Amino acid sequence: MKNYDTLSEALNDLKTRGYSNDFNLKPHCIECPAHKLELYPEQFEVKEVYRFEGMSNPDDNSILYAIESKDGFKGVLVDAYGVYAESLTEEMIRKLKVVR
Repeated sequence: MKNYDTLSEALNDLKTRGYSNDFNLKPHCIECPAHKLELYPEQFEVKEVYRFEGMSNPDDNSILYAIESKDGFKGVLVDAYGVYAESLTEEMIRKLKVVR
């Protein structure tokens, strides 16, 4: 995995590598509104994960997931650390959990 200084740098690089779609997090799946697509935990893999901390506010943290569906549809999901964890299904929590 690469190292990035900023979230925008990571997003730009991932886009050049084919992760050009934007996903939104829902309690039971991720969705790509532009393609009217929903992917459930068994339908996608998290290929890369990057964490970013805000310079001026330590609470301003985000996590970037590079995601690929089983049929090759690629995109990114940007989320704040733990903000939505309470509303996710157990399957989604397991799928997006980062072990480091």
